[in-house]
Amino acid sequence: MEFGRWYPLSAAADHAPAAPGVLQVRVRIGLLDYPRGKSAMVHYAVDDDVRAAAMEFAAANPDADWLCRHLLKPCDRAAAVMLGARLVRDFTARFGAAPAPPRAAAIIGAVP
Repeated sequence: MEFGRWYPLSAAADHAPAAPGVLQVRVRIGLLDYPRGKSAMVHYAVDDDVRAAAMEFAAANPDADWLCRHLLKPCDRAAAVMLGARLVRDFTARFGAAPAPPRAAAIIGAVP
């Protein structure tokens, strides 16, 4: 399964499909410090409506300057759940914690 290009989370209503799939969210600039390394990733979501999930996450984080992307091709719920679980599992194994939205001060390399 292939993800599309990154776009601003605030523009998810214009880009994300109203279909089942997986959403990834990352900081636009800088990296986050995780227990075993640094990553820009802050969130993975699996939903029957990726657009709604992205818009809900954006509304919960209105001041965040983040990017998101989604699967290029729609997939069924079971495939999306399996992919989402694998992404979180692999991320957690590599970085020592699941991706999580940061506090603004936690972003390494971000310009204040």
